[in-house]
Amino acid sequence: DEKKEVYHLEQAAIGGEPFARYNLGLVELKNGRHVRAAKHLIIAANMGHDGSLRTLKDWYRFGLVSKEDFAAALRGHQAAVDATKSPQREAAEAFQRRHGLHATAQASTTSLKRNPEYRGGAHEGLIKH
Repeated sequence: DEKKEVYHLEQAAIGGEPFARYNLGLVELKNGRHVRAAKHLIIAANMGHDGSLRTLKDWYRFGLVSKEDFAAALRGHQAAVDATKSPQREAAEAFQRRHGLHATAQASTTSLKRNPEYRGGAHEGLIKH
C-alpha cells in the first residue's frame, strides 16, 4: 500500500532518518514534483546521506538543481561527515581494516536480532505490520 509506505517514510524522515528522506525524494520525483524531490534530497545530503549527494550531483549536471543549491548541499554534507569524525571512530575503522572485519549494517542487524534482548532499532517501531 503506497499511502502507508509514504506515511511511514514521512514519520521516519521527521524522526531524522536520512534514507527515508532520500526515499521520499524519489517518491516525489515519481509523482512529478521535482522541486519537492530536490528539497528532500538536499535535506538528506545535509544529514550526510551519500546517495542523495550523488543524485544531486547528477541533477546539477543535467540542470535540474541550481549551482547554489548543489553547493549548499555539498557544504552541508561535508559538515555532517566531519561531525561524525573522531579519533575513536578512526581507530575502530583502522582496526576493522587491519583485521578484515567488514561488517555490513544488514549483517549487524541480523546478528542483533538473534539476541533475545534485542528491542529493535530506532526505525523498526515505525512500520506496523
